Parts: sequence; C-alpha cells; structure tokens
Amino acid sequence: MVSQGYKETIVFKMRKIPSLVDLCVQTAIDNVRYLGDVGETDYHLLDRILSHCTVDQLMHIENSTEGTDLSPVTDKLWKKFYSLQFGVDSTNVVVERMRQRNLTVKWKELYEAKLKEREEATQKSVDRLKQRYQEEDARKQSRQVRLCAKVPPSSRKRSFCGGVSAANIYNTKGTGLMRKSRLDFVNSREVKNLAAMKNKVVHRNHSISSIGKPRVAPGLASPSSSKLIRPFNRRFSRC
Repeated sequence: MVSQGYKETIVFKMRKIPSLVDLCVQTAIDNVRYLGDVGETDYHLLDRILSHCTVDQLMHIENSTEGTDLSPVTDKLWKKFYSLQFGVDSTNVVVERMRQRNLTVKWKELYEAKLKEREEATQKSVDRLKQRYQEEDARKQSRQVRLCAKVPPSSRKRSFCGGVSAANIYNTKGTGLMRKSRLDFVNSREVKNLAAMKNKVVHRNHSISSIGKPRVAPGLASPSSSKLIRPFNRRFSRC
C-alpha cells in the first residue's frame, strides 16, 4: 500500500510552481493599461503581454515606445483589429492587393488609413445631410406668407361742413368707443345746424345771382345801378 506521505510528495511535484518571470508577466498583464515605453522588453515577453491590449492601449504603447520597432509583435494584432473593425472581406481585399503588387505594409498603418478614410466619408455624409436640411428650410421659408410692414396712406376726405365724412369714419380703424364718439359728433345737432346754415347761405347766394337783371347794353350801365348792386352783393357775401 502507498503511504500517505508518498501521495503528498507526488501531488506537490505535479503542481507547477510559477517562476519569477511568469509572475512579472502576469503583473504586467494585470496593469497593461498603465504601460508606456516597452522598448527594453524582450519580444517573447511582449508577445504574451500585448495580446491582452485593446486598440487604444496598443496604440498608446506603440506611440510611446521610441527606438524600437514593435511591428514583429504587434503586426498580427493590428491585422486582427482591422478585421474586427472593418470586416473580414475588407481584410481579404487588402491582403490580395498587397500580394498582387508584391508589397508589405504594416497593418497599423493600414488600420489608421482606413479609419481616417471612414471618418472623412462620415463627415461628408453629415455635411451633405446638413446642407439638405438648410436647403429644405430655405425653401419652406420662401413659401411662407410674409406680412408687409408698409401701411398705405389713408385718404380722408373732408365733407362740405369741414368735418370728416361718415364713410371715412366707418373705414377708420379704432376702438368701438372712438367710432361711436365720432358718429355722435357727426350726427350732433350743432354739426347739423352748421351744415344747414351753410346750405342756406349757398342757396341764398345762388338765388340772388339768378334774379333777373335789366338787360343793358354793354358799357351803358348807369353808375347808380352799379352802386346799388355792389353793396347788395357784398352784404350777402359776408354771410
């Protein structure tokens, strides 16, 4: 029978004790968001660490590292990000074009160029949409009814009695109280009496001027008759 101590020895040997390097790599992975310049780190260690980075983290590490080309480690990572961001079909098209032209371009540069191209296309679409909204808004405003600020001059005709005629009073804008006051003024007894007096004077002058006068040959009118007629006309004209 196997003793209990022997079993514990076997289990202890089967357990893998992490090395100091493994502990350092795991610590770097846990704090990958704080990494910057990794130029002095071996590629085989970076391969284990940088595979846990996001796009922004990997971009930051590459831009922060000076004097060391990380593309041998990060190129495959950028190809993966390109495929995730722009699709497998677009990735295959890029691979085929590089094969046909016998070119090798870093996937980081391809990713940045494609991202810039998409942003420019999006901005153009936004500008076109904004321009269409502005044109539609201008078209709607041009079809709206606009009120004229100019007011036509009001022609107020004087009546024979020197006041405002009733027709103009009806057409004059104002409150009901003002209209009523003006109508009361026109229809008042004083205005009617004044109009009647003027009509009477006009009728009297017309009657006097139409009275038959002795027809005398031109130039033979006597001085006495002319003297009588002149004061008579002068007296009525004063009315």
